Amino acid sequence: MDPDPSPSLLGVTVRRSFATGRFFLGYGTAVSVVLAVALALSQGSAFSSSFPFVLPILVVVGSMGAMVVFTNDRIKGVLEYLLAYGYSPPRLFVTFLLAALALSAVVLTVAVTVGLGVYLARGHPLTYQFATLLAVYTVPMSLVSPAFAATAGMFWTSLSSPRAGMNSPIGLIPFIGILPSLVTLFLLIVLAAAGAYSPSELLYIAAGVVGAVLLLVVTLLSTMSRFLRRERLLSPA
Repeated sequence: MDPDPSPSLLGVTVRRSFATGRFFLGYGTAVSVVLAVALALSQGSAFSSSFPFVLPILVVVGSMGAMVVFTNDRIKGVLEYLLAYGYSPPRLFVTFLLAALALSAVVLTVAVTVGLGVYLARGHPLTYQFATLLAVYTVPMSLVSPAFAATAGMFWTSLSSPRAGMNSPIGLIPFIGILPSLVTLFLLIVLAAAGAYSPSELLYIAAGVVGAVLLLVVTLLSTMSRFLRRERLLSPA
């Protein structure tokens, strides 16, 4: 027998996240597209060297709608009702996590499509190293960063008193979400200054950071049932 036979909330959660977070989605997409076009029009080298590392930072902004919905649902007692109906905390978390990824995918797809289109239209070549960097770092990091921010943010708000602002996923996402990308940039800058890596090794370093963040997200998700009890998600009296 299915231990959690209640109907899926993914579709409605994604739609609510798009509607509630349309400002964040529009802002993240607009800034990403403007930056992509500006870099592609200025110099091809600037686009190929900077855009892959900056885009994951901007994608996080577009995913905030899912966390707005999560926070509002907890404060208003919606999560309490869903728990009483039979939903488990891990299932609720995964639902909001997938909604955040859906929002992130929109920003990522639009920015890469427009930026790469302008880049190629300007006559710049799509080198193997650039294409590989997009595939092994930019796209994965643009998804694991929002996933990390959403998971950590939901843990934070579930283990603390429900409130808005910095003590909620809304306040934490801009800071948590950019940490993996900032760590990557810092690591590459330090190693470049020391002459400790070659351009070909850059891909391995970037992929290693992505793998580490993904492992952290999987670890957090796997500990939900142990550390997050149902009473943690109850609304305040």
